[in-house]
Amino acid sequence: MNITIVAGARPNFMKIAPIIEAIKQKKSAGFNINFRLVHTGQHYDKNLSGTFFEELNIPLPDINLEVKSGTQAEQTAGIMVGFEEELAQNPCDLVLVVGDVTSTMACTIVSKKAGIDVAHVEAGIRSGDMRMPEEINRIVTDSLTDYFFTTSTRANENLLNLGVKPEQIFFVGNVMIDTLRKNEHRLKQPEVWQTLNLKPKNYLVITLHRPSNVDEENQLKSLITQIVTLGKDLPIIFPVHPRTKKLLEGLSLNFKNLHYTNPLGYLEFNYLVKYALGVLTDSGGITEETTVMNVPCITLRENTERPETCEIGTNILVGSDSKKIEAAFKNLLANNWKAGKIPELWDGQAATRITDHLTEIYEL
Repeated sequence: MNITIVAGARPNFMKIAPIIEAIKQKKSAGFNINFRLVHTGQHYDKNLSGTFFEELNIPLPDINLEVKSGTQAEQTAGIMVGFEEELAQNPCDLVLVVGDVTSTMACTIVSKKAGIDVAHVEAGIRSGDMRMPEEINRIVTDSLTDYFFTTSTRANENLLNLGVKPEQIFFVGNVMIDTLRKNEHRLKQPEVWQTLNLKPKNYLVITLHRPSNVDEENQLKSLITQIVTLGKDLPIIFPVHPRTKKLLEGLSLNFKNLHYTNPLGYLEFNYLVKYALGVLTDSGGITEETTVMNVPCITLRENTERPETCEIGTNILVGSDSKKIEAAFKNLLANNWKAGKIPELWDGQAATRITDHLTEIYEL
Protein backbone atom coordinates (compact mmCIF):
# COMPACT_ATOMS: atom_id res chain seq x y z
CA MET A 1 0.00 0.00 0.00
CA ASN A 2 1.35 3.40 -0.99
CA ILE A 3 0.18 6.48 0.92
CA THR A 4 0.83 10.08 -0.12
CA ILE A 5 0.86 12.34 2.95
CA VAL A 6 0.18 16.04 2.38
CA ALA A 7 1.51 18.84 4.58
CA GLY A 8 1.53 22.51 3.78
CA ALA A 9 1.40 24.72 6.84
CA ARG A 10 2.81 24.83 10.36
CA PRO A 11 -0.10 22.98 12.07
CA ASN A 12 0.18 20.14 9.54
CA PHE A 13 3.72 19.23 10.53
CA MET A 14 2.74 18.61 14.15
CA LYS A 15 0.00 16.29 12.93
CA ILE A 16 1.95 14.27 10.38
CA ALA A 17 4.99 13.60 12.61
CA PRO A 18 3.36 10.83 14.73
CA ILE A 19 1.56 9.38 11.68
CA ILE A 20 4.85 8.95 9.82
CA GLU A 21 6.40 7.30 12.87
CA ALA A 22 3.42 4.94 13.20
CA ILE A 23 3.66 3.98 9.52
CA LYS A 24 7.36 3.23 9.93
CA GLN A 25 6.56 1.00 12.91
CA LYS A 26 3.96 -0.89 10.87
CA LYS A 27 6.45 -1.39 8.05
CA SER A 28 9.05 -2.68 10.52
CA ALA A 29 6.43 -5.14 11.79
CA GLY A 30 6.12 -6.61 8.30
CA PHE A 31 3.17 -4.70 6.87
CA ASN A 32 3.33 -3.68 3.20
CA ILE A 33 2.85 0.02 3.82
CA ASN A 34 4.88 2.89 2.36
CA PHE A 35 4.54 6.67 2.35
CA ARG A 36 5.57 9.61 0.21
CA LEU A 37 5.61 13.05 1.84
CA VAL A 38 4.48 16.05 -0.18
CA HIS A 39 5.10 19.56 1.15
CA THR A 40 2.95 22.01 -0.78
CA GLY A 41 5.03 25.00 0.30
CA GLN A 42 1.99 26.88 1.63
CA HIS A 43 4.18 27.95 4.56
CA TYR A 44 7.64 28.57 3.20
CA ASP A 45 9.32 30.66 5.93
CA LYS A 46 11.89 28.50 7.75
CA ASN A 47 10.53 29.66 11.12
CA LEU A 48 7.05 28.51 10.09
CA SER A 49 7.95 25.15 8.58
CA GLY A 50 11.63 24.30 8.17
CA THR A 51 12.53 23.94 11.83
CA PHE A 52 9.66 21.52 12.37
CA PHE A 53 11.29 18.86 10.21
CA GLU A 54 14.39 19.01 12.38
CA GLU A 55 12.71 19.31 15.79
CA LEU A 56 10.03 16.66 15.26
CA ASN A 57 12.27 14.23 13.39
CA ILE A 58 10.14 14.37 10.25
CA PRO A 59 11.90 13.09 7.12
CA LEU A 60 12.52 15.73 4.50
CA PRO A 61 9.65 15.83 1.99
CA ASP A 62 10.00 13.83 -1.19
CA ILE A 63 8.90 16.94 -3.03
CA ASN A 64 8.12 20.58 -2.20
CA LEU A 65 5.61 22.11 -4.59
CA GLU A 66 6.81 25.59 -3.49
CA VAL A 67 3.45 27.24 -4.01
CA LYS A 68 4.08 30.01 -1.44
CA SER A 69 1.65 32.89 -0.88
CA GLY A 70 -1.01 34.62 -2.93
CA THR A 71 -4.75 35.16 -2.78
CA GLN A 72 -6.93 32.27 -1.66
CA ALA A 73 -7.69 31.46 -5.30
CA GLU A 74 -4.08 31.78 -6.46
CA GLN A 75 -2.77 29.57 -3.67
CA THR A 76 -5.50 26.95 -4.12
CA ALA A 77 -4.95 26.83 -7.88
CA GLY A 78 -1.18 26.59 -7.50
CA ILE A 79 -1.46 23.69 -5.08
CA MET A 80 -3.94 21.86 -7.32
CA VAL A 81 -1.80 22.20 -10.44
CA GLY A 82 1.34 21.06 -8.63
CA PHE A 83 -0.35 18.18 -6.82
CA GLU A 84 -2.07 16.93 -9.97
CA GLU A 85 1.33 16.57 -11.62
CA GLU A 86 2.72 14.91 -8.49
CA LEU A 87 0.00 12.24 -8.46
CA ALA A 88 0.40 11.61 -12.18
CA GLN A 89 4.11 10.93 -11.70
CA ASN A 90 3.76 9.08 -8.39
CA PRO A 91 0.47 7.12 -8.21
CA CYS A 92 -0.74 5.95 -4.81
CA ASP A 93 -3.55 4.02 -3.15
CA LEU A 94 -4.49 6.69 -0.63
CA VAL A 95 -3.93 10.40 -0.08
CA LEU A 96 -3.86 11.34 3.59
CA VAL A 97 -4.59 14.98 4.43
CA VAL A 98 -4.61 16.62 7.85
CA GLY A 99 -6.30 19.62 9.42
CA ASP A 100 -8.07 22.41 7.58
CA VAL A 101 -5.57 24.53 5.65
CA THR A 102 -5.80 25.38 1.96
CA SER A 103 -3.51 22.47 1.07
CA THR A 104 -5.93 20.05 2.75
CA MET A 105 -8.86 21.11 0.59
CA ALA A 106 -6.94 21.56 -2.66
CA CYS A 107 -5.21 18.17 -2.52
CA THR A 108 -8.47 16.44 -1.60
CA ILE A 109 -10.19 17.81 -4.69
CA VAL A 110 -7.30 16.74 -6.95
CA SER A 111 -7.16 13.27 -5.39
CA LYS A 112 -10.84 12.53 -5.87
CA LYS A 113 -10.80 13.75 -9.47
CA ALA A 114 -7.92 11.33 -10.02
CA GLY A 115 -10.00 8.50 -8.53
CA ILE A 116 -7.84 8.11 -5.41
CA ASP A 117 -9.17 7.45 -1.90
CA VAL A 118 -8.75 10.23 0.67
CA ALA A 119 -8.34 9.91 4.43
CA HIS A 120 -8.88 13.08 6.46
CA VAL A 121 -7.21 13.32 9.85
CA GLU A 122 -9.06 15.76 12.16
CA ALA A 123 -12.27 15.35 10.19
CA GLY A 124 -15.67 16.62 11.26
CA ILE A 125 -14.73 19.64 13.34
CA ARG A 126 -16.83 22.75 12.72
CA SER A 127 -16.94 26.33 13.99
CA GLY A 128 -20.13 27.26 12.13
CA ASP A 129 -18.39 30.46 10.99
CA MET A 130 -18.35 30.67 7.20
CA ARG A 131 -16.19 33.80 7.36
CA MET A 132 -13.25 31.57 8.22
CA PRO A 133 -11.40 30.14 5.20
CA GLU A 134 -10.68 27.06 7.33
CA GLU A 135 -14.39 26.33 7.75
CA ILE A 136 -14.85 26.26 3.99
CA ASN A 137 -11.80 23.99 3.70
CA ARG A 138 -13.30 21.60 6.28
CA ILE A 139 -16.68 21.43 4.56
CA VAL A 140 -15.24 20.80 1.10
CA THR A 141 -12.73 18.24 2.35
CA ASP A 142 -15.29 16.29 4.36
CA SER A 143 -17.75 16.28 1.45
CA LEU A 144 -15.22 14.28 -0.60
CA THR A 145 -13.36 12.20 2.00
CA ASP A 146 -13.58 8.40 2.11
CA TYR A 147 -12.21 7.74 5.60
CA PHE A 148 -12.71 10.15 8.49
CA PHE A 149 -10.36 10.11 11.50
CA THR A 150 -11.83 12.23 14.29
CA THR A 151 -10.63 13.88 17.49
CA SER A 152 -13.94 13.87 19.36
CA THR A 153 -17.40 12.32 19.52
CA ARG A 154 -18.77 15.78 18.64
CA ALA A 155 -16.93 15.55 15.31
CA ASN A 156 -18.46 12.09 14.78
CA GLU A 157 -21.92 13.58 15.32
CA ASN A 158 -21.22 16.39 12.84
CA LEU A 159 -20.29 13.86 10.19
CA LEU A 160 -23.26 11.57 10.87
CA ASN A 161 -25.57 14.58 10.56
CA LEU A 162 -24.10 15.19 7.11
CA GLY A 163 -24.99 11.67 6.04
CA VAL A 164 -21.56 10.07 6.37
CA LYS A 165 -21.84 6.32 6.92
CA PRO A 166 -20.82 5.18 10.44
CA GLU A 167 -18.38 2.62 9.01
CA GLN A 168 -16.41 5.47 7.39
CA ILE A 169 -15.84 7.26 10.72
CA PHE A 170 -13.05 6.34 13.13
CA PHE A 171 -12.74 8.10 16.49
CA VAL A 172 -9.00 7.92 17.10
CA GLY A 173 -8.07 10.90 19.28
CA ASN A 174 -5.81 13.86 18.59
CA VAL A 175 -2.50 13.49 16.72
CA MET A 176 -1.43 16.97 17.87
CA ILE A 177 -1.41 15.57 21.39
CA ASP A 178 0.64 12.57 20.23
CA THR A 179 3.33 15.04 19.21
CA LEU A 180 3.05 17.01 22.45
CA ARG A 181 3.27 13.92 24.64
CA LYS A 182 6.30 12.60 22.79
CA ASN A 183 8.18 15.90 22.94
CA GLU A 184 7.12 17.40 26.27
CA HIS A 185 10.33 16.25 27.95
CA ARG A 186 12.34 17.86 25.12
CA LEU A 187 10.87 21.35 25.39
CA LYS A 188 13.60 23.96 25.60
CA GLN A 189 13.92 27.51 26.83
CA PRO A 190 13.84 30.13 24.09
CA GLU A 191 16.38 32.93 24.18
CA VAL A 192 13.72 35.38 25.40
CA TRP A 193 13.49 33.42 28.68
CA GLN A 194 16.96 34.49 29.73
CA THR A 195 16.83 37.90 28.07
CA LEU A 196 13.74 38.92 30.07
CA ASN A 197 14.56 36.81 33.14
CA LEU A 198 11.16 35.12 32.92
CA LYS A 199 9.80 33.07 35.81
CA PRO A 200 7.23 30.25 35.69
CA LYS A 201 3.62 31.44 35.97
CA ASN A 202 4.72 35.06 35.91
CA TYR A 203 4.21 36.03 32.27
CA LEU A 204 1.62 35.75 29.48
CA VAL A 205 1.87 34.50 25.90
CA ILE A 206 -0.18 35.95 23.05
CA THR A 207 -0.59 34.81 19.44
CA LEU A 208 -2.78 36.46 16.81
CA HIS A 209 -3.22 35.74 13.11
CA ARG A 210 -6.95 35.57 12.30
CA PRO A 211 -8.09 38.24 9.81
CA SER A 212 -10.88 39.26 12.22
CA ASN A 213 -8.23 40.31 14.73
CA VAL A 214 -5.29 41.54 12.68
CA ASP A 215 -6.63 42.93 9.40
CA GLU A 216 -8.17 46.09 10.87
CA GLU A 217 -5.63 48.40 12.47
CA ASN A 218 -7.89 50.05 15.05
CA GLN A 219 -9.25 46.67 16.18
CA LEU A 220 -5.74 45.24 16.57
CA LYS A 221 -4.47 48.30 18.41
CA SER A 222 -7.46 48.35 20.76
CA LEU A 223 -7.16 44.64 21.52
CA ILE A 224 -3.46 44.70 22.31
CA THR A 225 -3.77 47.90 24.36
CA GLN A 226 -6.47 46.34 26.54
CA ILE A 227 -4.48 43.13 27.04
CA VAL A 228 -1.32 45.02 27.99
CA THR A 229 -3.25 47.26 30.38
CA LEU A 230 -5.05 44.38 32.08
CA GLY A 231 -1.81 42.43 32.31
CA LYS A 232 -0.41 45.19 34.51
CA ASP A 233 3.33 44.60 34.91
CA LEU A 234 3.37 41.00 33.70
CA PRO A 235 5.69 40.44 30.73
CA ILE A 236 3.64 39.61 27.63
CA ILE A 237 5.49 37.56 25.02
CA PHE A 238 4.17 37.90 21.48
CA PRO A 239 5.69 35.63 18.80
CA VAL A 240 4.59 37.50 15.72
CA HIS A 241 3.15 35.81 12.64
CA PRO A 242 4.44 37.40 9.39
CA ARG A 243 0.98 38.70 8.41
CA THR A 244 0.62 40.39 11.83
CA LYS A 245 4.12 41.87 11.83
CA LYS A 246 3.34 44.07 8.84
CA LEU A 247 0.41 45.65 10.65
CA LEU A 248 2.18 46.09 13.98
CA GLU A 249 5.03 48.04 12.44
CA GLY A 250 2.75 50.99 11.77
CA LEU A 251 0.82 51.04 15.05
CA SER A 252 3.50 52.38 17.44
CA LEU A 253 2.49 50.02 20.26
CA ASN A 254 5.34 50.82 22.61
CA PHE A 255 4.56 49.20 25.94
CA LYS A 256 7.38 48.26 28.30
CA ASN A 257 5.86 44.89 29.17
CA LEU A 258 5.00 43.86 25.56
CA HIS A 259 7.80 41.89 23.93
CA TYR A 260 7.75 40.78 20.29
CA THR A 261 9.70 37.77 19.08
CA ASN A 262 10.07 36.07 15.73
CA PRO A 263 8.01 32.91 15.22
CA LEU A 264 9.40 30.21 17.51
CA GLY A 265 10.06 26.55 16.82
CA TYR A 266 7.78 23.90 18.29
CA LEU A 267 9.97 23.05 21.29
CA GLU A 268 10.62 26.65 22.30
CA PHE A 269 7.07 27.87 21.81
CA ASN A 270 5.53 25.07 23.86
CA TYR A 271 8.08 25.64 26.62
CA LEU A 272 6.73 29.19 26.87
CA VAL A 273 3.15 27.92 26.87
CA LYS A 274 3.77 25.22 29.49
CA TYR A 275 5.15 27.65 32.07
CA ALA A 276 2.94 30.66 31.28
CA LEU A 277 0.37 32.04 33.70
CA GLY A 278 -1.98 32.10 30.74
CA VAL A 279 -2.21 32.20 26.96
CA LEU A 280 -4.26 34.55 24.77
CA THR A 281 -4.76 33.29 21.24
CA ASP A 282 -7.00 33.00 18.21
CA SER A 283 -5.47 29.66 17.20
CA GLY A 284 -7.49 26.47 17.54
CA GLY A 285 -4.50 24.16 17.88
CA ILE A 286 -2.99 26.08 20.79
CA THR A 287 -6.23 25.66 22.76
CA GLU A 288 -5.73 21.89 22.51
CA GLU A 289 -2.17 22.09 23.82
CA THR A 290 -3.07 24.41 26.69
CA THR A 291 -5.88 22.05 27.70
CA VAL A 292 -3.51 19.09 27.89
CA MET A 293 -0.82 21.10 29.71
CA ASN A 294 -3.46 22.57 32.09
CA VAL A 295 -2.64 26.18 31.19
CA PRO A 296 -5.44 28.80 31.26
CA CYS A 297 -6.34 29.88 27.74
CA ILE A 298 -8.32 32.92 26.59
CA THR A 299 -9.48 32.58 22.99
CA LEU A 300 -9.98 35.86 21.17
CA ARG A 301 -12.68 34.50 18.86
CA GLU A 302 -16.47 34.36 18.91
CA ASN A 303 -16.56 30.63 18.17
CA THR A 304 -14.40 27.51 18.11
CA GLU A 305 -14.26 24.30 16.13
CA ARG A 306 -12.83 22.65 19.23
CA PRO A 307 -15.66 23.02 21.78
CA GLU A 308 -14.22 20.29 23.98
CA THR A 309 -11.41 22.67 24.98
CA CYS A 310 -14.09 24.92 26.52
CA GLU A 311 -16.49 22.27 27.80
CA ILE A 312 -13.81 20.00 29.27
CA GLY A 313 -10.51 21.86 29.04
CA THR A 314 -8.96 25.12 30.20
CA ASN A 315 -10.16 27.35 27.38
CA ILE A 316 -12.78 30.12 27.34
CA LEU A 317 -14.11 32.20 24.45
CA VAL A 318 -14.17 35.98 24.82
CA GLY A 319 -14.12 37.23 21.22
CA SER A 320 -13.32 40.94 21.14
CA ASP A 321 -15.76 41.73 23.97
CA SER A 322 -13.85 44.03 26.33
CA LYS A 323 -16.02 43.07 29.31
CA LYS A 324 -15.43 39.34 28.77
CA ILE A 325 -11.69 39.94 28.37
CA GLU A 326 -11.64 41.98 31.59
CA ALA A 327 -13.55 39.27 33.48
CA ALA A 328 -11.18 36.59 32.17
CA PHE A 329 -8.15 38.57 33.35
CA LYS A 330 -9.73 39.07 36.76
CA ASN A 331 -10.08 35.30 37.23
CA LEU A 332 -6.64 34.61 35.80
CA LEU A 333 -4.80 37.08 38.03
CA ALA A 334 -6.78 35.93 41.08
CA ASN A 335 -5.72 32.32 40.40
CA ASN A 336 -9.40 31.48 40.05
CA TRP A 337 -9.35 29.68 36.72
CA LYS A 338 -11.63 26.71 36.06
CA ALA A 339 -10.24 23.22 36.51
CA GLY A 340 -9.70 21.46 33.19
CA LYS A 341 -9.67 17.82 32.20
CA ILE A 342 -8.17 16.02 29.20
CA PRO A 343 -10.68 14.94 26.52
CA GLU A 344 -11.26 11.29 25.70
CA LEU A 345 -8.51 9.54 23.69
CA TRP A 346 -6.15 12.52 23.85
CA ASP A 347 -3.59 10.07 25.17
CA GLY A 348 -0.74 10.09 22.67
CA GLN A 349 -1.89 7.01 20.72
CA ALA A 350 -4.02 8.53 17.95
CA ALA A 351 -1.52 7.85 15.15
CA THR A 352 -1.23 4.21 16.17
CA ARG A 353 -5.02 3.89 15.97
CA ILE A 354 -5.01 5.51 12.52
CA THR A 355 -2.48 3.07 11.09
CA ASP A 356 -4.26 0.14 12.76
CA HIS A 357 -7.45 1.14 10.96
CA LEU A 358 -5.66 1.65 7.64
CA THR A 359 -4.09 -1.81 7.73
CA GLU A 360 -7.52 -3.28 8.42
CA ILE A 361 -9.28 -1.25 5.72
CA TYR A 362 -6.75 -2.23 3.07
CA GLU A 363 -6.36 -5.78 4.45
CA LEU A 364 -2.59 -5.56 4.75
